[in-house]
Amino acid sequence: MAIEFRDVTKYFGKKRVLENVSFTVEKGEVVGYVGLNGAGKTTTIRIGVGVLRPSSGDVLVEGYSVVREKRRASMHIGWVPEYPIFEQDFKALDYFVYLAGYYGISGGEARRLGRRLLEEVGLGDALDKKLAEYSQGMKKRFALAVSMINEPENYFFDEVLNGLDPQGIAFFRDLVLRLKRKGCAILFSSHILSEVENLADRVVFIHRGRIVAVHTMDEIKGMAKPALRIKVGRIDEGLMETLKSLGEPERKGRIIVLRNPSRSPDEILRILVEKGYPVEAMAPVEPSLEEVFFRIIGERR
Repeated sequence: MAIEFRDVTKYFGKKRVLENVSFTVEKGEVVGYVGLNGAGKTTTIRIGVGVLRPSSGDVLVEGYSVVREKRRASMHIGWVPEYPIFEQDFKALDYFVYLAGYYGISGGEARRLGRRLLEEVGLGDALDKKLAEYSQGMKKRFALAVSMINEPENYFFDEVLNGLDPQGIAFFRDLVLRLKRKGCAILFSSHILSEVENLADRVVFIHRGRIVAVHTMDEIKGMAKPALRIKVGRIDEGLMETLKSLGEPERKGRIIVLRNPSRSPDEILRILVEKGYPVEAMAPVEPSLEEVFFRIIGERR
């Protein structure tokens, strides 16, 4: 495996924020890391990239320990933090060249690389702007470019979608899929569960500092309750009582989501029409990561 967390525990003073966190990310795999705010996602990633030292346990990146061999491990890591911090008075391209120097890349080569990567992330028209003039979304794009300086095989993305506009989110999605095709290992945390669902091969669930579940997306889809989305012209107590006899109805405006239906869609349609309720539309609901996430977290609570 490319990234391996081994029984990572972390205390801040007397407060334990991670307990025996263990999971892997394989080459060519995208792993989503999800949990409520404060669950320990950012702390896990900061330990994984060597910014924080674990109280116990270790993380191996390409077989190198981030605790004992941090410099060697770092050469194989690309990282985008949730809130990138850069020197504000630098122009973007100049700062990129400065950072590339840490990887032994000469000035001319670094400038060419910077132009290419910054254009690739959509900052080609802002190369000479100071970073102080960058929006949060632009700083995220800049951080993405910086993470690719040394073409690492492993990436850690912490809530990277925060602050990105729809175009930026689409770019990130394409970037992750491109890196996956190159055989990179990618761990990314996000509270935007639909994007995790779109990108991840596996999902690691963390709650109160502990890993509570690890599932493939296929397993998650199998765990979600079947459901129908029903649009009805008239909604009243009689309709809701009827639907309660057919499953678990949840009203959302003029739409009702019927979970765990006990009859086939054709039978449900027939019953509603016979009772005088005009059904305007009916369709199956795709299984969602959000439903499984809240069920797993709810069980742990």
